[in-house]
Amino acid sequence: MTPDETMHRIDGLLSHVWMVRTFLKHSDEAEEDDELRDVHRGLYDYMLALGGPLNANDSTAYLKQASKKLAKLRRATDLFLEIQPEISSHTNFQMAARSLELAVSQIHAILTSRDGGGS
Repeated sequence: MTPDETMHRIDGLLSHVWMVRTFLKHSDEAEEDDELRDVHRGLYDYMLALGGPLNANDSTAYLKQASKKLAKLRRATDLFLEIQPEISSHTNFQMAARSLELAVSQIHAILTSRDGGGS
């Protein structure tokens, strides 16, 4: 993939992350749980960091920022996967966890294959 194609592929995967983030942010559970708020804020921060380069169509800056902030995205994802069962066993939360895990693992695979396996 070219850098531009890679940027757009990651941005497509981030649409899934955005939907999970929105679901979590507007859930009643987020009003009561600090860790769950940390998750949706962490997801938002990652996407916010990529918005400028995406809008500027600067794939070099986008991919650099995506790699730089990947650990933060993975931490938010790992935290959600850890706390989800105690937050709610509802299918919506289970599917949000699966969706987030899948999207982030694909983002990670794309970025690490470009970076030579780092991160």
